[in-house]
Amino acid sequence: MLNLSGGVVTAGKEWTDDGAVHEVHSLKRRAATATRPVPVPPQFVLILRGHIERFGVAPDGRLFRNQAGNYVDPAAYGMTWARARECVLTRTERASGLAKRPYDLRHAGISFWLYSGVEPADCARRAGRSINVLFRHYAKFLDGVRAQANRLIEQSMQEWDRVNKGAPPGG
Repeated sequence: MLNLSGGVVTAGKEWTDDGAVHEVHSLKRRAATATRPVPVPPQFVLILRGHIERFGVAPDGRLFRNQAGNYVDPAAYGMTWARARECVLTRTERASGLAKRPYDLRHAGISFWLYSGVEPADCARRAGRSINVLFRHYAKFLDGVRAQANRLIEQSMQEWDRVNKGAPPGG
């Protein structure tokens, strides 16, 4: 379980109160001291533990920092992401825009939860969003699993018929 307490936004010196490039913020639409627990799979826990064992953490608890110990510049993330895509994706996958930005992994993760059968309300809670936002942004994904949904409905109907020997629901 990760316990999130806030985030860092890169705004630029001219847009911050103190002239710093980065601003530390509380969680979106939450009290300044609020936290949000986020369940993570055991495989990800192992990866994070390995990273911490190899690189440690910054004094403020950040996992990722540049060589000077400061915040990683967004351009560095972009360059690293572009190189990673070159190494692992085919030309066709790169051209399709698959995982074009690191943020696309969030969409893929939430889509995977939905595909795996996690209840939409739980997906929304884990993502820190409302169900309305979940369906507004992930509805295209849900359309892609129509055949699976039809199979599940058919299985439920067959089970109903077996248990109730053909009696209509509610009858």
